[in-house]
Amino acid sequence: MLKWFNVGKIVNTHGLNGEVRVISKTDFPEERYKVGNTLYLFLPKADTPVELVVKSHRTHKNFDLLTFEGYENINVVEKFRDGILKVPQSQLTELEANEFYFHEIIGCRVILSDGEEIGKISEILTPGANDVWVVKGESGKEILIPYIEEVVKKVDIQAKTVVIEPMDGLLS
Repeated sequence: MLKWFNVGKIVNTHGLNGEVRVISKTDFPEERYKVGNTLYLFLPKADTPVELVVKSHRTHKNFDLLTFEGYENINVVEKFRDGILKVPQSQLTELEANEFYFHEIIGCRVILSDGEEIGKISEILTPGANDVWVVKGESGKEILIPYIEEVVKKVDIQAKTVVIEPMDGLLS
């Protein structure tokens, strides 16, 4: 069975030339939205995805703005709103050591180096220099873990565990 991975959601149109506004959910926007790349659009009420080829990509505020070949008019992309852009597993590339896909990290249990479990990773934020992993603790409290060598000591994708050594003040 073909496995799909979410790369973004079309939230609106932008201008009159078929540009769409995407809230990105991908770790590699510059790779996923490269001109000539194929993305698959899953619309809420459609049975089969629409195959789209990226014609242009730029960023504006917190959005990725895309146009697709053959869809250069606001009237033809209006119906794309609320659609989810995905890629098949075959398009995932090999990663470098210590690089992970979001779907591999989300759901991992986070354990302190002394063995105490503090919660599960619920989402990943990409605010700037490094990613931040959001850990939901047992109490429902969110703990923000920067993905840096000083803090994240071991990631085991198979066991779905992450071992961290928090800096002073990180857990308080």
